[in-house]
Amino acid sequence: MRNVADAKRPAAVRVLVYSSDADTRSQVMTALGRRPHPELPPIDYIEVATGPVVLERMDAGGLDLLILDGESAPEGGLGLAKQLKDEIAECPPIVVLTGRPDDAWLANWSRAEAAVPHPIDPIRLTDAVLGVLGNSFAA
Repeated sequence: MRNVADAKRPAAVRVLVYSSDADTRSQVMTALGRRPHPELPPIDYIEVATGPVVLERMDAGGLDLLILDGESAPEGGLGLAKQLKDEIAECPPIVVLTGRPDDAWLANWSRAEAAVPHPIDPIRLTDAVLGVLGNSFAA
């Protein structure tokens, strides 16, 4: 039997992972896994390879977090993050992947809630994701 807290808890965290590089998308999903923290429901990943599809998915709604690759081409995740934050009043939190740690200032410009440099470190990525999701998915 489910208790009241379970009834309010979403079945999954919907995470959009954007990169023009399939290997980067795979690295992100492997680094986080299906359940990076026991307080979180499992993650449902939505893989996206192009900027226009990111915008389509945002229009469709239902996303809890976006992880955008700043090194993607032709549309970088930093520019997409800035556009989404500027244009969508209730934009989900965004974690951007930067080319190097010194690019953190670009993440600030993009208005992303967190930045993680390449190469992807599973602990750093998980900490960033848990940090931006906060208590929104805790039981």
